[in-house]
Amino acid sequence: MSELKTSVFSNSLLWFGAGISIAEILTGMLLAPLGFGKGLLAILIGHVIGGVVMFGAGLIGARTGRSAMGTVEISFGRHGAKLFAGLNVIQLIGWTAVMIASAAAAADTLAGMGMSVWSVIIGAFIALWIILGLKNLGKVNIVVIAALFLLTLVLSGVIFMGQSVPQAAGDMTIGAAIELTVAMPLSWLPVISDYTCVAAKPVKATAASCLAYFVASSWMFIIGMGAALYTGQDDIATIMLQAGMGLIGILIVLLSTVTTTFLDAFSAGVSGKSLLPGLSEKALALIACVGGVILAIAVDANSFQDFLYFIGSVFAPMTAILLSDYFILRQDHSHQPVYWTNLILWLAGFALYRALLDVQTPWGITFPVIVFVMLASAVIHKLLPQKHAAGL
Repeated sequence: MSELKTSVFSNSLLWFGAGISIAEILTGMLLAPLGFGKGLLAILIGHVIGGVVMFGAGLIGARTGRSAMGTVEISFGRHGAKLFAGLNVIQLIGWTAVMIASAAAAADTLAGMGMSVWSVIIGAFIALWIILGLKNLGKVNIVVIAALFLLTLVLSGVIFMGQSVPQAAGDMTIGAAIELTVAMPLSWLPVISDYTCVAAKPVKATAASCLAYFVASSWMFIIGMGAALYTGQDDIATIMLQAGMGLIGILIVLLSTVTTTFLDAFSAGVSGKSLLPGLSEKALALIACVGGVILAIAVDANSFQDFLYFIGSVFAPMTAILLSDYFILRQDHSHQPVYWTNLILWLAGFALYRALLDVQTPWGITFPVIVFVMLASAVIHKLLPQKHAAGL
């Protein structure tokens, strides 16, 4: 990446903004059947688990100075990493579209201008963030995040001033709630190193990024759960409209979506650079942004979310193998075109993840799969001859 080095503070602001998201609020609403106490426990456990793995992935990029998909070369080789870069670009453009469509729907509830118009407006702000770049965003984010902080305080006051309403009995378990929660920080695994790799102080910036995200995302989950418990509504835009938060609500929807979705679009550009080296990261990020807007307008977001979750499940076993190689085995396969042993291990981990989707555990599925694949990778590599391995 060609950006200048970023400070610990600017990295913190970036990831605090990423955590303040309508998606987090909507997911938090799903935890309401557990009640506030158990729901809060699930939120904290899930974010701790996801945050630890997120920190490990971000630290690799911070220490090596490589982007997220650049670090994947450590485990899968130069060309092997391109498979994951391509899948990452697809999922990031898709999530850009989902985030824009969700925000446009909420904004249209608050101020009916049409989904298409709101999608273009939101996309234009995301494009502006991309053009400004990481270094210049540090200055803008101080103002934007301060405004978001105050606006969400107002939203929290509106929600928690109400009386708790009875919740319909559901089949939500602590394990399922943790899985829902942990999915949010883990969704950033193929992204975080794109930003920690340009940090002036690698370890501090990574820790501050993960801590800022933990606070903001947990807060959004609690707002969502509280909205369902204290208003009986399952639509955050309707809640804001009924509370008379027209302009404030639009600002929350717009700013929170831009600060989160910018990371998706920008990282699509960073990953795309390895596939199309002739174009700049910013140009590719802008293309991803435009693609996201077009998809948000033309396609029903619900119709391809399952596909996006399917692609997203690629990155849990991929990251597990990367963590094992870097922190346990201390091996680097970047010099090889494709490191087939890890590619086969990843395929087995991916199959295991898909096979266990319907299994309930107290810790969800993603974290146990990551731990299992990490340990399996470490054991298998200790048993196999390492003629082509190089130390980190």
